Amino acid sequence: MSATHTVSVIVKGRVQGVSYRAWTQAEARARGLSGYVRNRDDGSVEALFSGPPEAVDHMVALCRSGPPAARVTDVSLREGGDPPETGRFEILRG
Repeated sequence: MSATHTVSVIVKGRVQGVSYRAWTQAEARARGLSGYVRNRDDGSVEALFSGPPEAVDHMVALCRSGPPAARVTDVSLREGGDPPETGRFEILRG
């Protein structure tokens, strides 16, 4: 039985309008993670990652750079929380 690790992150910098959400979804799905990513009103991006601890940790590390056009200045992390109800990784709107 493998453990499931869940974290939420807030990514700040130039992360909207640079395909950060689509990139995050592709990277998370490639690692078998579930959760979501969405833009926030303050210009940051919020994501929830849930899955094997190694895959979650790797995804958080990737978020520190993001896609090529992004300029990440900060990634804040909150450990734990409830895993998503669906087994998919989705882009949430609004």
